[in-house]
Amino acid sequence: MEAVIVEDLSYRYWPEGPLVLKNMNFRMARGEMLVITGLSGCGKSTLCYCLSGIAGHRRDGVMQGQILLDGKDIQKLRAASLALEVGIVFQDPDSQLFSPSVEDEIAFGPENLCLPPGDIRARVDEVLDLLGISSLIEANPYHLSGGEKHLVALAAVLALDPPLLILDEVMSQLDQQAVQRVADVLKRLKDAGKTIIAVEHRLETVTFADHLMVLERGALARWGPIEPMTADREFLAAQHLID
Repeated sequence: MEAVIVEDLSYRYWPEGPLVLKNMNFRMARGEMLVITGLSGCGKSTLCYCLSGIAGHRRDGVMQGQILLDGKDIQKLRAASLALEVGIVFQDPDSQLFSPSVEDEIAFGPENLCLPPGDIRARVDEVLDLLGISSLIEANPYHLSGGEKHLVALAAVLALDPPLLILDEVMSQLDQQAVQRVADVLKRLKDAGKTIIAVEHRLETVTFADHLMVLERGALARWGPIEPMTADREFLAAQHLID
């Protein structure tokens, strides 16, 4: 069964508003990674909101078409069920960090799954070590740098162990060493069978992905295997994605 099926997806933020996404169609198998890129305002974050169910459950707006996650219609899933299916890291991590310490932030999701204390401790320690942020365990997330906040938000999502990860520019504020660490983590997760959708502009960091999607004004300008698409410098330059 395919992990993600998107059919004729269109979205507008209010009933009479302009289409922000226009008639999008694509499919992903389990364990595949898709990278989404495009100029600012082309619909990347809106697509992430739709794929995570946020657009249909927590935001007003009009969505047409269908999104299936592992065969389940995302519009028919309850919010609590969605949290088990998909984890999202927002472009602005401040919008999802709320606990007084990094440890509490990461433990919050597993605690709400009613996992045994020992399992919660193991998950917290595992993701802290995985992302190289164990030294931040007692820190207040609000006092961290933008890059560190992104890592904590990613750790909190990974602690829930969802089969689908959606990452909206999670590497945008990281230094080069942290970028490489996150890229290595994503490759390991993909190899372990996670399905990953990542908005990213530095395409050289995610060459291990399977597919590249280029959005233009809410429409799918091109979709295909990442290697030949990143090699097409003329197309990327025409889309103003490289100099």
